[in-house]
Amino acid sequence: VSGLGVIPGVVRRFDSSEGLIVPHIGWNALQITKDTQLLQGADGHHVYFVHSYHALPSDANRDWISSTCNYGESFISSISMGNIEAVQFHPEKSGATGLSIFEKFLSPNSSGAKAPAHRKASKLAKRVIACLDVRSNDNGDLVVTKGDQYDVRDHSSSKEVRNLGKPVELASQYYIDGADEVSFLNITGFRAFPLGDLPMLEVLRCASEKVFVPLTVGGGIRDFTDGSGRYYSSLEVASEYFRSGADKISIGSDAVFAAEAYLQTGVKTGKSSLEQISRVYGNQAVVVSIDPRRVYVKSPDEVQFRTVKVSSKGPLGEEYAWYQCTVSGGRDSRPIGAYELAKAVEELGAGEILLNCIDCDGQGGGFDIDLIKMVSDAVTIPVIASSGAGSVEHFSEVFEKTNASAALAAGIFHRKEVPILAVKEHLVDSGVEVRMQ
Repeated sequence: VSGLGVIPGVVRRFDSSEGLIVPHIGWNALQITKDTQLLQGADGHHVYFVHSYHALPSDANRDWISSTCNYGESFISSISMGNIEAVQFHPEKSGATGLSIFEKFLSPNSSGAKAPAHRKASKLAKRVIACLDVRSNDNGDLVVTKGDQYDVRDHSSSKEVRNLGKPVELASQYYIDGADEVSFLNITGFRAFPLGDLPMLEVLRCASEKVFVPLTVGGGIRDFTDGSGRYYSSLEVASEYFRSGADKISIGSDAVFAAEAYLQTGVKTGKSSLEQISRVYGNQAVVVSIDPRRVYVKSPDEVQFRTVKVSSKGPLGEEYAWYQCTVSGGRDSRPIGAYELAKAVEELGAGEILLNCIDCDGQGGGFDIDLIKMVSDAVTIPVIASSGAGSVEHFSEVFEKTNASAALAAGIFHRKEVPILAVKEHLVDSGVEVRMQ
């Protein structure tokens, strides 16, 4: 397909058959190739990318290129020619580096930029994501809470919803602390009409004014008919979240039902929430959240679902397990495994998978490596490891033993047991590429 013919070159899709995870989502380091004021001081800094297609550098467009990045191969990350500046990454989601680029664009000065230094090929950084489980407490206040195997009520006699802070304040602090993304999960969103949840929409609006890394929101994104009989499509619900400041939306229960229907019929109807939203906004904007529970079996022949040989045997000495998916916040089990669900939602248009584990949630014993390895090896889209982080070592373990692109934690950050900076410093010491401010 011919382009406009302004800049010579070729644009093509990243090749997942060569082992690349597509879309290219996350923080990659700029390699400055041209002396420009806009990118002054940004050489080697990580900026945020989310794309499946890339422009290739060549002799014909060399004079245009101001920076490149590497993801499988070198690609153009920015161009500069005369008064034309363009970037492949998202400055508005690239933290302090991105804000500096905006400042230079809006308020140029006459100071010369330093010549770029030669750097080694850039590498996609692993992401550390802070998650905020948000819900109303018994007084109607919107609070951040944390579950123990999905139970968010205190074990004391009061049985109140655990209140670990205010959503916007915590999100802002996590951005300052170096979180690569912030996720808001409305954990009771499946119960009510999400567009009627005005406090949650306001949280997004306020957070987007203070947090300059990607924001994900999930909970209750589905087709809905309100009390007056007015029908709202899941696309309308997602659109309101995007307008309020979300960069990605997370679909849970509705994606499970869509995957079940697809596996039964083999037909993509285009009517599911997942398909509708990814078609309009792109698959990079859609995360599917999987909430499985471990089910031990003596032999893989006992079930029709993909099993793994587990690292720790079951209560009756079982050596295998499959991971049964749930809906409605882990309350209801479904006849589909995490492996089968992940493969199906990738086909239906998911751009990323948030992989939880009910057994590990709130336990602090580490991520379920068996589950994460099984799923991250099976799909070509990014997988976010979730549930169970209790120490900095758990983050390096999941990155060293699986193909997870990111790791998410909640309680250990909320309770200040493990600072985000400590996680990243440990990962650097372990040889894992991360974004450091």
